[in-house]
Amino acid sequence: MIRRLDARAGGLEAVVAALDRPPAAVAPEVAAAVESILADVRARGDTALLELSARFDGWAPPSAAGLAIAPEEFTAAGESLDGGTRAALAYAAERIERYHAAAMPKSWRITDEHGSVLGQEIRALDRVGIYIPGGRAAYPSTVLMTAVPARVAGVREIVLVTPPGADGRVPPAVLAAALLAGVTEGYRVGGAHAVAALAYGTRTIARVDKIVGPGNVYVALAKGRVFGDVGVDMIAGPSEVVVVADAGADAECAAADLIAQAEHDPMARAVLITDSPALLPRVEGALGRQLERLPRRAIAEASLSANGALVLVGSLEEGVDLANRLAPEHLELLVAVPAALLPRVRHAGAVFLGAQTPEVVGDYVAGPSHVLPTAGTARFSSPLGTEDFVTRASVIDYSLAGLRAAAPHLRALMRVEGLAGHGTAAEVRLQDGGQP
Repeated sequence: MIRRLDARAGGLEAVVAALDRPPAAVAPEVAAAVESILADVRARGDTALLELSARFDGWAPPSAAGLAIAPEEFTAAGESLDGGTRAALAYAAERIERYHAAAMPKSWRITDEHGSVLGQEIRALDRVGIYIPGGRAAYPSTVLMTAVPARVAGVREIVLVTPPGADGRVPPAVLAAALLAGVTEGYRVGGAHAVAALAYGTRTIARVDKIVGPGNVYVALAKGRVFGDVGVDMIAGPSEVVVVADAGADAECAAADLIAQAEHDPMARAVLITDSPALLPRVEGALGRQLERLPRRAIAEASLSANGALVLVGSLEEGVDLANRLAPEHLELLVAVPAALLPRVRHAGAVFLGAQTPEVVGDYVAGPSHVLPTAGTARFSSPLGTEDFVTRASVIDYSLAGLRAAAPHLRALMRVEGLAGHGTAAEVRLQDGGQP
C-alpha cells in the first residue's frame, strides 16, 4: 500500500531520488487549449467568455450581465446557512484577520548621519482577483484564506471568480464567506477563461492588478501565461505533507495526518520520516484500519501507493535535513520537543509543532493562509499573505550635507560607468554651495 525507504542504508540522496517527482509534462493539447482560450477572451471579451463558460462550466447566462453575482445573493446566502456554519466561518475569519494584521508590512524611516532620510512606503494594490475552485465542490475556506489577507492589506476591490454548478448557482457557503471576507464583487465563471477575464478585462469584468488562489491545470497554466500582464501569487501543484515523528509519536495520529493529505488528490504526497524502526509498522497498520472506513478511500490509497512513503532515518536531525530537501507545503514535527528541531527547518510552507497541532487546523482556522508553495517551491517561495497584496516604494530624502558627502563617490562611479549626465545631475545642485 505504501512503500518503505531506509535512509540509513542508502543515505539521504537515495531517498531524495526515490521521492523525486519532476513536474508532470503538460499535454501539448492542454497547453494549446489554454493559449487559445486566453487569446480568444483577449480578442472578443464577453462574447468569448459566454461561449467558453457554456463549453467548460456547463452553464452560461443569456448575456454577460448574468455572470455577475448580485449583492443580494451574497446576503441571502449568509442568511440561508445554519448557525453552526455561520459561526465556524466567523471564527475562522476572525483568526485569519488577526494573524494577517500582525504580519502586515509597515512603512518606515531612518535618518543617517548627514540628516538624509531613507525609508519605505507600503501601498495596497488597487484591485485583485481571487480564484476559488468550484463546480463539484465548495471551498469557503479558500475564500477566507485569500480575501481576508487582501482586505487587511487595504485592497479596495476584491473580485471573486468561481465556476458555478450546472444550474449556474454558486454554493451558499462560498458566497457567505465572500461577504464575510470583504469581497466587493463576484462572477460565476471559472477555468482559464476566468483568468483571462481578470488579466485582460472585458466589458463586464474589469482587469485586476493581481490574481491569487488555486485551481486545476488549466488555471495554473493560464496564471503562468498571464504573469507580466498581471501579478500572480504562485503556480501551485498537488498538496503535500511531511511528518517527522519520534518513537513516542501516536501512530493513529500520524496515520490520520497522512490520510488527511492523501484524500485530496491521487497526486497528493504524504511522507512520514522517523528515527524509530518500531513506529513504521504501527503507522502502516493504522493506515490500513483508517482507510477501511474512509469515504474517499480510493483516492487516498492511490495517493499513498504512488506518492507516499514511510522513511527510516538515523536521527531526527537527519529527518529534518531530508524534509528540507523535499521543501514540503506542510511540515509536521510530531516529536516530544518540536521547538528544538524548528531552528533546523529551512524550507517548508507551514510548520506544525507537536502532537496537538494537526495540519488540518492550518487548512481551516489557525490563521495563516492555507495557500502555500508546493512541489519544492518552498525553497524560494512563501505562503500567501498581506505581503502579496501590497507594493513597496523606496523613499529617499537627501540633505545638502548628504549630497556633498556623496559627491566624490558619485563622480567615481559615474566615471567607471561612463555616464557623464549622472554626475552633472548632482554637480548642478552643489554649485552654489561649493564643492566638498
